[in-house]
Amino acid sequence: MAYDSFKILKSTAVPLPIENVDTDQIIPARFLKATERKGFGDNLFRDWRYNQDNSPKENFILNNPTFSGKILIGGHNFGSGSSREHAAWAIYDYGFRCVISSFFADIFRNNCLNIGILPVQVSAELLSELFEIIQIKPNTEVEVNLKKQTITISTTGYSEFFNINDYKKENMLNGYDDIDYLKNIKKDIQKFAEKTPL
Repeated sequence: MAYDSFKILKSTAVPLPIENVDTDQIIPARFLKATERKGFGDNLFRDWRYNQDNSPKENFILNNPTFSGKILIGGHNFGSGSSREHAAWAIYDYGFRCVISSFFADIFRNNCLNIGILPVQVSAELLSELFEIIQIKPNTEVEVNLKKQTITISTTGYSEFFNINDYKKENMLNGYDDIDYLKNIKKDIQKFAEKTPL
């Protein structure tokens, strides 16, 4: 498996109520030299997390121990800008397995799905409610059920359906990337090749 399978995630969440967060803010360009998906989490939101002397900025959400979890909640239009895969790598490497927003940039969404991060697009109303509830009660848990394609706020029971491509859904349920998927259907490919004339 390329990554852990994703079925049901129940976790507290980290709220980042900022709109139009682009990939350069997620992982600045100067940290893109590595080719392996390791160590990028250290520089997630680097310029927002740290001062020039590398001391943490106390007012940034990731430096606030009150908020934690495997779910990142971002503002509208999350992941815009350049198509760098490293933005998704940084989010995964930091420990997030799900990003919630009311709108994602398409390339960022696909980059997340390719490495095991579930991007969940919700209504503006639910996003606003999530921000409000988590600010008041940081220990609020959010349940994301991939099989049912639902997101539920534990304290209120409010639930909403989300869309996902069937192929990407199946891959995430199994922890497959595109190569794993092809390996899994190797016998079917061989049978098709045998029956198909050159």
